[in-house]
Amino acid sequence: MERKTTILVVDDEPALVEVLEAYLRDEGFIVLQAADGRTAVDIALEERPDLMLLDLTLPRLSGLEAFREIRAQFDLPVIMLTSRSGEVDRVVGLELGADDYVTKPYSPREVVARVKTILRRRERPSAVLETPRKAQHEVCSVGDITIDRTAHEVTRRGEQIKVTPTEYRLLGIFLDHPGQVFTRDHLIEKISSDGGEVFDRTLDRHVANLRAKIEVDAQHPRYIVTVYGVGYKLVVP
Repeated sequence: MERKTTILVVDDEPALVEVLEAYLRDEGFIVLQAADGRTAVDIALEERPDLMLLDLTLPRLSGLEAFREIRAQFDLPVIMLTSRSGEVDRVVGLELGADDYVTKPYSPREVVARVKTILRRRERPSAVLETPRKAQHEVCSVGDITIDRTAHEVTRRGEQIKVTPTEYRLLGIFLDHPGQVFTRDHLIEKISSDGGEVFDRTLDRHVANLRAKIEVDAQHPRYIVTVYGVGYKLVVP
C-alpha cells in the first residue's frame, strides 16, 4: 500500500487549524496537529512528517525555537505561518532554512498549493540521479571554497560548513559556472530542475545565508557578488 504524505500543522488558533486540515485532507494528506511548540517538537521527532506548517507565535516554546530543535534532528521541510508585523521572525526563520512563508490572513488554497510545490522535490531524487552531469565536477573548488559532491560536503579552508539543501544547490551552480551572471529567475529555474524548490521572494535570503557561511565578510562578498539590476555571479579571486 502506498504511503500517504503526512503534514504537521502547528498553530494555537483552532479555527485556522480546522480549516487547513479540511483542505489538506481533501487533497489526500494525513494531518497531524500541535497547538504549542513543545508538542510540535515531540510529534515531529516521533512521527517524522513530510512537511510542517508552523506558526511562529506559539505557547510553551516559540515556533523558531521548535524549528531549531527539529531541524537539528532531521531536514523537515517547513512553511512558516507569520503575521504581517512579524518581519524579524520571518527573516530569522528564512535564515534557519525555512522553505517558504505565508502571511496571515492567508488563503487555505494558497497554502495547499505551496505544500504541493515544496513536496515535489521529494518525488524527484531518482530522476535527478539519472540525469547526466557533464557540466558538474565531483570535486570543485574556487579560492578557499570546495564542494565535494561524492561526500556531499562543503568546506572552507578544509573546514566543513553546514549548509541547507538549497544553499548546497546554489553553491554548486555558482562553482560550476564561475564568472557567469545568473538572473534571479535563472537561478530559481536551475534549482528547481535539480530537485529543489525556491521562491522568488526567498532567493535573496538564501544567497545572503550562503554568503554568511562562505565569505569572510558577508557585507563585502569576495565570491558571490551582486550584479546590480541583473542578478549574481561567482568571482574567482
